[in-house]
Amino acid sequence: MERTFAIIKPDAVEGRLAGQILARIESAGFAVRAMRLHHLTKREAEGFYAVHRARPFFGGLTDFMSSGPCVLLALEADDAIRRWRATMG
Repeated sequence: MERTFAIIKPDAVEGRLAGQILARIESAGFAVRAMRLHHLTKREAEGFYAVHRARPFFGGLTDFMSSGPCVLLALEADDAIRRWRATMG
């Protein structure tokens, strides 16, 4: 078993889509091992997305990710990282 991290972003939380997204995650074979509703600060978003700091979209991305609560998830499945990337598209 392998674990990976996922975020349900602020627009999906605000749009009340988190339940549908969680159902889709579980139907794809992932087990949710931890879940927390959290409103990222701008500084937390900047730290998480630091790899993109030099990109032109960095400011907009971190503004968006700190604009409202997110659902933070620890997912578990066989080959979870590869499977999560494939699930996200």
